[in-house]
Amino acid sequence: MTDQPTRVPADLPGSIRHYIGGELVDSADGGTFDVLDPVTDEVYAKAAAGRAADVDRAVAAARAAFTDGPWPRMLPRERSRILHRVADIVESRDARLAELESFDSGLPITQALGQARRAAENFRFFADLVVAQTDDAFKVPGRQLNYVNRKPIGVAGLITPWNTPFMLESWKLGPALATGNTVVLKPAEFTPLSASLWAGIFAEAGLPQGVFNLVNGLGEEAGDALVKHPDVPLISFTGESRTGETIFANAAPHLKGLSMELGGKSPAVVFADADLDAAIDATIFGVFSLNGERCTAGSRILVERAVYDEFVERYAAQARRVVVGLPHDPATEVGALVHPEHHAKVMSYIEIGKGEGRLVAGGGRPEGFPAGNYVAPTVFADVPPTARIFQEEIFGPVVAITPFDTDEEALALANGVRYGLAAYVWTNDLRRAHTFSQAIEAGMVWLNSNNVRDLRTPFGGVKASGLGHEGGYRSIDFYTHQQAVHVTLGAAHHPTFGKGA
Repeated sequence: MTDQPTRVPADLPGSIRHYIGGELVDSADGGTFDVLDPVTDEVYAKAAAGRAADVDRAVAAARAAFTDGPWPRMLPRERSRILHRVADIVESRDARLAELESFDSGLPITQALGQARRAAENFRFFADLVVAQTDDAFKVPGRQLNYVNRKPIGVAGLITPWNTPFMLESWKLGPALATGNTVVLKPAEFTPLSASLWAGIFAEAGLPQGVFNLVNGLGEEAGDALVKHPDVPLISFTGESRTGETIFANAAPHLKGLSMELGGKSPAVVFADADLDAAIDATIFGVFSLNGERCTAGSRILVERAVYDEFVERYAAQARRVVVGLPHDPATEVGALVHPEHHAKVMSYIEIGKGEGRLVAGGGRPEGFPAGNYVAPTVFADVPPTARIFQEEIFGPVVAITPFDTDEEALALANGVRYGLAAYVWTNDLRRAHTFSQAIEAGMVWLNSNNVRDLRTPFGGVKASGLGHEGGYRSIDFYTHQQAVHVTLGAAHHPTFGKGA
């Protein structure tokens, strides 16, 4: 596998530009930054480096489209038709989208293809939801009717990460557009390639000019300008918890609406009565799929001591069989990490882990990959809860396994980190499954299951893992104002002041 050359997609752009007001444009100051191929770390494109002036221009275009354009005033059914066309286009080009996403991010091609198809499904879901949506009405017979009127809020600032970028962009774009807002998207600087495709997709689908705008650039420049912009009332962000803290502080003076899906260090709790075959398969996939670069990865596996030794032995053996390879190879299960900076971070945690736990698989570069951002699937056992690899998000193919003796100890270990995004519980005891899962400090829990998302359910975390929820009607709530309208029926009835005796 390592003898294969890197497959470079045909017709790669030499430059990646902003998209503002229906036009592809360069940065106002002409600035650019390098975009790297994760397999070779070679520069394959220059992307426009957006700064405050570019964000100002994009927000002005989005604001004009909101105040003067047709999009917010369309019937939900009319917007829905356009968003279904977006989904049709994405589905019809899923192979090309996956090819570009895999090349740009290092994701295995089979997993990138699944993410492209999921992006289409996100648009379909919200296109349907906005038509089916009903709002509350409260009646006082003969006296008053009270109802809720939903209105789009304005310009939504969307800041997206570099892991599964195209799909996560769709997760924000779908509900923001379905509800009638206009948007400015700031994609991650490591992976601007697939984001650049949205401009053509939306134009072909018939989205009015100015409704969708895109500004590339660094988070501390373009992202910061978007968060601080007074004409952007909403910010939806997915990324690191530290960055989320900065965004929270910068948005506070403007009292912006915030939805932030941040980091995770999710536990997978395996009890002795669990189906070990299923638990091992699911926890292998849960931490090594998407190259381990997933916020909901079950990167801490807590195993009851009665089956601990067997679990560790079998888990390590299976981890050593995970196929590392070139992203475009359909046999590849773990590809190249996204960027040399991130690769260095993950490798540094592996070195830390060698002093904190017992290394039972991986531990460095995989054999046959002397270059590129490759990490062998790495497993540490006997990891104490004080260890950094137990407490801190690594965001790579690295897992820590820790034993426990009682349900109470398992719960303390599961909750003993600053994060609270996801959790996974493996047991065949129905009472334990429900009581334990409800006691876990996590926004989402899967019982005897891998991470299988239902788009109707809320997505979000607690503690350092986030603020607010999106998904289903929670997304509709976030991207709309809920205006209460009160109608008096019959004669007005109210106290009277100032008429004297």
